Amino acid sequence: MTIIRPYGDTTGDGMVQLSFTLPIPHDKRAEGAALQLAGKMGMDPAMLVHAKQMGDGYTFFVVYGKVSHLVDTDRVQVVERDYPLLGAKEINAAIKRGLRRPLTVVGACIGTDAHTVGIDAILNLKGIAGEKGLESYSELAVTNMGAQVSVPDLVETARARKADAVLVSQVVTQRDAHLQNTRAMSAAFREALPAGKRPLLIVGGPRFDELMTAELGVDRIFGRGTTPREVASYLVHALVSSPGSRN
Repeated sequence: MTIIRPYGDTTGDGMVQLSFTLPIPHDKRAEGAALQLAGKMGMDPAMLVHAKQMGDGYTFFVVYGKVSHLVDTDRVQVVERDYPLLGAKEINAAIKRGLRRPLTVVGACIGTDAHTVGIDAILNLKGIAGEKGLESYSELAVTNMGAQVSVPDLVETARARKADAVLVSQVVTQRDAHLQNTRAMSAAFREALPAGKRPLLIVGGPRFDELMTAELGVDRIFGRGTTPREVASYLVHALVSSPGSRN
């Protein structure tokens, strides 16, 4: 068992910094309300280090204080990468040898989400962080549908392209839009295609919990910092190395 506590000024002092917005104008009462909230969240003592009015009737706060909570790292649940990270040549060779045809991928931002930075970073040739996107792989056939794609259009395109995998990026998270859109997408694919004919469903975005795959009805969730090579390696793992494991 490994028990840790937050670090602020000295090791194990329990000091943390917290930022939030309250729907009240900035004045002394607002600052008192911020400190009261911090106290109810377990920060004792709590110090106000920043307060700034954000438009009419809203104030942004940063508070600093001590918490008594401990973390048992042995009880932390995360999704570890359970497949080898391959190079581009290995990925292309595995697909060519295993499928004997290009592996087809369809990507999109669904619903009202117009933020294509994430899906473009994974799919487009220029890629991200020094890695080229999936379009650069000779054995991957990639269709990037772009932003604000409706779920029916995504299903129809995936069916027309005979997609092996569908990649969806969701950045807009207000009122859990990313979760609602993902559930709608997985339900639509289940309704449109039988289990053995459905593409691999993969979603990604900064606010997803990687442990929610079963709840959202998808095969894999990727969080912030994911690179094209990680996604391509996973496609090989799921569709070439062990294609029957997800059905």
